[in-house]
Order: sequence, then C-alpha cells, then structure tokens
Amino acid sequence: MDPRLEQVVKAYDVRGLSPEQLDADLARALGAAFAVETGIDGGRGAAVVGHDMRDTSPALVEAFSEGVRTQGADVIGIGLASTDLLYFASGDLDVPGAMITASHNPAEYNGIKLCRAGAKPIGYDTGLSAIAEHATTLLRGAGLPEPSGSYEQRDALTRYAEYLHQIVPVPAGRRLKVVADAGNGMAGHTVPSVFASLDVDLTPMYFELDGTFPNHDANPLDHATLVDLQATVRETGADIGLAFDGDADRCFVVDELGAVVSPSAITGLIAHRALIASPGATILHNVITSKAVPEIVAENGGTAVRTPVGHSLIKAEMARTGAVFGGEHSGHFYFKDFFLADSGMIAALHVMAALAETDGTVSQLMAQYERYAASGEINSTVDDAPAILERLTTTYADLEHDTMDGLTVTADTWWFNVRASNTEPLLRLNVEGDDEATMAAVRDDVLAIIRGG
Repeated sequence: MDPRLEQVVKAYDVRGLSPEQLDADLARALGAAFAVETGIDGGRGAAVVGHDMRDTSPALVEAFSEGVRTQGADVIGIGLASTDLLYFASGDLDVPGAMITASHNPAEYNGIKLCRAGAKPIGYDTGLSAIAEHATTLLRGAGLPEPSGSYEQRDALTRYAEYLHQIVPVPAGRRLKVVADAGNGMAGHTVPSVFASLDVDLTPMYFELDGTFPNHDANPLDHATLVDLQATVRETGADIGLAFDGDADRCFVVDELGAVVSPSAITGLIAHRALIASPGATILHNVITSKAVPEIVAENGGTAVRTPVGHSLIKAEMARTGAVFGGEHSGHFYFKDFFLADSGMIAALHVMAALAETDGTVSQLMAQYERYAASGEINSTVDDAPAILERLTTTYADLEHDTMDGLTVTADTWWFNVRASNTEPLLRLNVEGDDEATMAAVRDDVLAIIRGG
C-alpha cells in the first residue's frame, strides 16, 4: 500500500490531516478505486457524494467525484450533508455513497466515509483495504483517464426530513422548548429542516457552518464541549438540550437540569419503544453499554445481543440477527428502518417523542433507564497494552470474564471493560457499579494496574 494511504486508511474510514496527509490526489485515486470496488465503473451505475463544512471539504469532494467519473461511473452530488443524510441518500437511491468528513475530529483533519448501495458499510476488512490497494496501483501508474461519467446535483434534505418523520412521529400537543447545539457542524444544516414541522420552540446554538469550530470542538463525547448547552438549557428553562457532533451522526442529550443523559439510558429508552412497536424483537448493544440495557430488553420481551464496539461490526450483526435497533455508549444509534445505519437525529426524535407523550421532565423520563453508576471512558497512555491486559486477566482470574472486545470482568455488583485503541497507544477503561462508591473503588483498583501504581 502507498505509504500516504497507510497514514490515512483506518479500520472504518479514511481519516487524516488535510491537506498534509489527505489531499486531492489521494481523494481522486480513492474515488476511482471506490467506483471499481462497488461495481459502478464502466457505465454500470452511480454513486452519491456529500460533504461537511470543513475548509478542505470542497476540494476533496471535487477530486473524489472526479475520480469516480474517470471510471465511467456517474456522480449524484447532494452537497452539504450530515453523514446520516448521506446514508439516507445511499439507501433511498440504492447506490454506493461517499461522505467527505472527519466527524468530530479538530479542524485540521478531514476524511472519507464509504458505503455500498443501501448504505451497507465499507470497513477495512469489507472493501476499504481493497480500495486502498487499487488506489495505490493508480497512484503509481500513468495517471487517470479523463472523466466520462456524468455529474448531477440533487436535493436530498427534503426527502430525508420527510422520511424521518414517517419512522419517528413526534406527537403534537405538548410544545417542547428545545436547545440544540450544532457545534458549527452539519446539524446546523439538517436540524432546521427536520424541526420545521415539529411542535417545538427551538433555541439554536452555533448553527453557523464553520469548519474551524470557533466555539468548541464538535465532539459531545467530551463533556467539556457541553458546558454552553448545559448553561443555556438552565437559563432558558428548556425541556431538553441536544448536542450533535461535527457530521451530526451522533447526538447527546442534556436534561432540564443541565445534566448529561447517559447514551446507555437513551439506548434503553429507544429499545423500550422499539419493542412496543416490534414485540419480541432483537436489540443490539455493545460491550460498554450499561447492564441496564439487556435488563430493559428482557423486561420488555426482547432478545439482547452483545457486540464489540464499532459501527461496521454492529451493522453486520444487525443484518445477521434481524435486529430492529442497536445502541453504542459512544452515542451512535442504529435503526433497521434506516437501512441499518446510525442516525443521531432519529435518536433525538425518539427522545422528544417519548417526552411529548408525558407531562414530566427528561430527568423523570430517564430515571427508569439510569440504574447504575458509571465511570465514563477513561483513557491511559501505555507502552505495552497486551502485557497490561494479561496482568488484569491474571488479577481477576477468579471472576467471570470474556475477551469479546478487550477484557470484560463481571462481578455481582460491578463490571469493567478495558480495550486497546486501534490507532493510539491507549487503553480505554469503562467501569459500572451498583452505586457510586462501588464503581469508584473498582475504577481506582483497575487504574492502579493499568498505570503501574
């Protein structure tokens, strides 16, 4: 593989500093290779292409689209888009798709997320490595031919908003006061269209599209980025606050008191609603979601299936099991009726719909789903992750443990999971206990082993 591609081709997508690592030449070659891998070359089909608001996105989307067209494939451009809008267009049109975005990464990054027709994911082991190898051949060759495929610009946003309301109707009658923080990301483009027909009073925060992220990083997994939203919810007396990441495929919720709602609790709520609509259905959850999630699924007559972390893995498992919904503790939520793809906007609509059906508050609504004390994800830089995982396995050998994704150790009143990062020398720790004191004691013991204390 070309050394430049080795720097940017990751487990699930293409991602790197732009233009230093990911530039127009690489994007053009990747576009051509993508057309071949998805079988649309030689005039056999089209791809839909969208992009976010980063300063480097226009040049990358132009180059990638040109690369697709050099292989005789057509391009349907949808312009500015959230990643879930791109997935919708791929599913709705039944064509492969490419989204130019670096998601929640800082402004100096950019990337490409790819999918096959019907929004089926492309990860390293499901086509991305082959695309990178073919792109390497093209980069080392005599150059690409002139584009022969056509280019057509279409609006996908209107149809996307209509479709979301079909699958998650939010009842009228209780007018909700909603604060939404787009973080200068793509939710500033999609929220106005989706919310236009809802019975809400919307307070928009940082809706101006700005790839330099002048107010804060668009990464709600870092709770430091939620401070402005929390303050605005309290100051305005809002019913709910919503925070989206840069490409708006993830959504975090803040309650009326300004407290952050656990994504595991949102997974539990949506699972409950999904099982009302589809009794006995299968629900997926990854290894770091709260143990409340499988409890809630069982209580509501469903089948809970535990999965590793990672969207490509979850989408494949949803297809295999016929699951109607899947939730990750990172704020990714996947829906069978959304082409098995993830959408932060659909998750937000579910929470608002559930709230609109009650006279209560978000904190009251979520109380039944927030059952345990969690540490949140704690990252530690390490020199030898396998050795530390082995030490933890030995230390907790007498307890139930598994290695589905890293190491998970389970006791009667607590559990923890430790996973190695795919891209950095980090171990990621998540701990949950029946109460705060139990969780804190386990957290400190495990961290002492991880950090050599």
